[in-house]
Amino acid sequence: MTKQPLPKFSLKDHLFNSQKVQYLAGLFSVAVPGFDTTGFTHAVMKRLKRLELKQRIALIAETLEPYLDRDFPTAAKQILSALPPELDPNKTDDDFGDFIIAPLGEYIVRQGLAKQHVAISLKTLKEITKRFSMEDALRSFINAHPEQALRELTKWSKDRNYHVRRLVSESTRPRLPWSGRLSIPHAAPLPLLDQLHADPTRYVTRSVANHLNDIAKIEPALVLEMLERWRQRGEQQPDELDWICRHALRTLVKQGHTGAMKFLGFRIDPQVSVGNLELVNTKISGGESLEFSITLTARRTETLIVDYVIDFVKASGSLSPKVFKAKKLELQRGESITISKRHPLRANATTYRLFPGTHRLTVQINGKAMASTSFELL
Repeated sequence: MTKQPLPKFSLKDHLFNSQKVQYLAGLFSVAVPGFDTTGFTHAVMKRLKRLELKQRIALIAETLEPYLDRDFPTAAKQILSALPPELDPNKTDDDFGDFIIAPLGEYIVRQGLAKQHVAISLKTLKEITKRFSMEDALRSFINAHPEQALRELTKWSKDRNYHVRRLVSESTRPRLPWSGRLSIPHAAPLPLLDQLHADPTRYVTRSVANHLNDIAKIEPALVLEMLERWRQRGEQQPDELDWICRHALRTLVKQGHTGAMKFLGFRIDPQVSVGNLELVNTKISGGESLEFSITLTARRTETLIVDYVIDFVKASGSLSPKVFKAKKLELQRGESITISKRHPLRANATTYRLFPGTHRLTVQINGKAMASTSFELL
């Protein structure tokens, strides 16, 4: 009997579907007298399925407009009344919330961006973010009203709710995924990070580290200077600050940035003998895995970061390098280790497409290329 393939997972259908839309409509039906649950749900669903994820957020926000009061301050109160309970305050990480709340932020942007509504809009976004993170919506207010928004974010950086504190860092990131660029200079939010780096919650400090990683792609020296200042101040727990530093400098480490390597305690000229880079197969089909091994021998005691780089063939035939983590280790003088890795080459990945041709594999140690070979993707 032929085994049927599993249906392909669809993130947009998982996050935005009929059940989710009905749930949102149900929240408003309780909070807003006379809310037309059936009409709202039908209006959304007749267009939803043919749209992509962010388009679905915009559709739901647009559709909601005639179902709420035309007066924005009144509509904002209706939204606040409809909000579900806050996310669990006892958690400290990985509690992003339900995506079906995202259209409420889009609604606030569409209806409340005018100067006379900014205070109400920011207050409303602050409450929504306790249910689902509002960084994308908040960026519109930072661009349109930077001084007022940054003043409010300064207050939020000391808020009791860790979702609000995280929003301060996340909304001001220079290169936030899925979001447009900010018009303010990338250094403008640094006083906010000065406050947040000492936060006791990993959900907040991860955002701070990601924020600094964004800046490191623009101005590495500024990030190193800031991390050194935090080290000297000693306001964060040493282990947590070490984690922030490693996470903030991860892109620079992959690039072999000298200053980042030295800051983290890695020598940029590791005394390591490198054996041949061995491939299990030199011809690989999409859907299979690239398997390789390499042997390292330390000529002196060394702390090492071992990465590998795959130069992927693009549609144009040119190469595009991507860096992957292999291992962090310490070798004593004369000690050897064989590192083996198995890297899946997914034929139907949603984030990138594989193209046939000659690819290159390079192993780098402390940011320095040490061995390379090639393989053929069929």
